[in-house]
Amino acid sequence: MLKRGIQRWDLVFLIINSVIGAGIFALPAKVFALSGIYSVLAFLVCALVMMVLILVFAEVSSRFEQTGGPYLYTLKAFGPIPAFVIGWLLMLTRLFSYATLINLMVLYLSFFSDVFNQTEVRVGMILLITGLITYVNWIGVKNTARISNILTVAKLFPLAIFIGVGLFFIDFDLIEPGPLPSWEDFSASTLLLIFAFGGFEAGLVNSGEIVNPKKNLPFGLITAAAIIAGFYIMIQVVSIGTLPDLASSDKPLADAAMGFMGWYGGMFITIGAVISIMGTLNVQILSGSRLPYALSLEDQLPKFFGKVHPRFATPFVSIAFFASLVAFVAIVWGFMSSLAVSVISRLILYGMVSAALIRLRKIQPEGNHFKIPYGEHLAIAGIIATIWLLSGSQAEEIWDTLIWTSLGLGIFAIHRIFSKLRKRK
Repeated sequence: MLKRGIQRWDLVFLIINSVIGAGIFALPAKVFALSGIYSVLAFLVCALVMMVLILVFAEVSSRFEQTGGPYLYTLKAFGPIPAFVIGWLLMLTRLFSYATLINLMVLYLSFFSDVFNQTEVRVGMILLITGLITYVNWIGVKNTARISNILTVAKLFPLAIFIGVGLFFIDFDLIEPGPLPSWEDFSASTLLLIFAFGGFEAGLVNSGEIVNPKKNLPFGLITAAAIIAGFYIMIQVVSIGTLPDLASSDKPLADAAMGFMGWYGGMFITIGAVISIMGTLNVQILSGSRLPYALSLEDQLPKFFGKVHPRFATPFVSIAFFASLVAFVAIVWGFMSSLAVSVISRLILYGMVSAALIRLRKIQPEGNHFKIPYGEHLAIAGIIATIWLLSGSQAEEIWDTLIWTSLGLGIFAIHRIFSKLRKRK
């Protein structure tokens, strides 16, 4: 049995750590290139969409105390096959988010030396960092929570300095309204921002290791979401107002900081980006490695994934498997290709959990859990929002996601066949 070692504020920091990763250090430029000054509006729209989804997740998550998160919610609401698909997609978001983040981390390290652009150095850094994070997760969830708290404070500090100092250097000519972006470009901007705002679901996977999850999960989700939205919107305003070449920047926050704080400002933000990404990578392995464990408990993956370490009370087989997989994906896939699969998988997951709220209210109308007013209406709004955002995806990106989902269903089918054969014997 897993230990409940994650306290209320540990959870808040865990969610912030999961959400504020590399996205906010790279996406302000990419979103500005699509929507210009109206990228601030894209941030606001995405924040509103994510707040609706977070309220939905707050109610659904408060109904459960076991490890599994959205996989468990879908299993209860819709049965084993949809649940496996969601569990698989949840694992894909962790895999491809990790690949996106760690590749961007190495890109930010190139601020200090071009040696980090070399392929063999990139691969070596991926293996070294993944190995260190895996070890921390292996030896116990309390250690992981403590490190998460430290890294959360360390990542918010440079972002707060960036906002606080940058506000005094804003050139108001740069933030004057311009031509309206096309609907397609604005939708694509908001879709990209799902990567920056998403990830809160990672903290829910570890419900079996959270103290009093029925009360602490809603508190953690809503508190973390409010902090994150405030930081993000102000960061975009400062980036637009201080960096004239924002649209073409690979490291927008570092470049903006260099403009108003000099080289040391750029270095400060670069170090902050590396720490921020490290924190999120830690959470990706913490949450993602529990998914094979949760699937094995429901006999949807082989039972050996459910083994728990006798000393550390961690799912060590599941951790080792997931860490090996993320290292492979990070080495093979680059930044943008990884980001697309991660975002699409995440949106499908959000839509399914919104549908689960409607279903769970019908089959479990009563219970000692958090309940949001107009929950069904918010769930429908969440489903509509995810469909709208998915409409901004490219056909190739959707095809890649379908291929990965089909691979998961193939593994599920093979396991079911062998499981039935063993039972007959």
